[in-house]
Amino acid sequence: MEEKFSPEQSLQLIQSMISKTRQTMSDKSIYFLVWGWLTFIGCTGQFILKHFLAYEKHYLVWLITLGGFAFTFYQGQRDEKNRKVLTYVDESLQHLWAGMAISFFLLIVILSRQGWGTNVFPYFIMMYGLGTFVTGRMVRFRPFAAGGVIAWVLAIASTFASYDYQMLFAAAAILFSYIIPAYLLRRRNRQDNP
Repeated sequence: MEEKFSPEQSLQLIQSMISKTRQTMSDKSIYFLVWGWLTFIGCTGQFILKHFLAYEKHYLVWLITLGGFAFTFYQGQRDEKNRKVLTYVDESLQHLWAGMAISFFLLIVILSRQGWGTNVFPYFIMMYGLGTFVTGRMVRFRPFAAGGVIAWVLAIASTFASYDYQMLFAAAAILFSYIIPAYLLRRRNRQDNP
């Protein structure tokens, strides 16, 4: 027998799911922080290696992300074992970020095949914005959504900069769309659940 909900009960259920997902995201903000800091270090490190040190293989700084993949795999396995409930919003976010990871990988493959050129960072910045904007809207956490919008603005602005300085635009986008919102989410969670 199917249980019928009043509009108020339905709204409360949806709000409860969003709140639970926000709590889960706060618990998993480590992913945003790890990937945010690794990407921030990658962008600024590449800028320093190329611009100041004139190191020819400046792009090798991105090997730092291998640690991020190992961490994500390990932590993902641990989280899966400890998971008690998976809400629809949780599942949707998993699909979003799996799709984002695949899209980032495909973008890297495509750019590797066609040549990196001088205008690659705006595409990455645009994708940072997409992931965090959708995440922020789904869990109703404005700092992520605002960070996504800031990343989109930086993606456009970066097209007016040289390749070297696009790296700094990417670092700024990561700071505003991943790192700051993740710390704010953690702080909010600590205040809501002392």
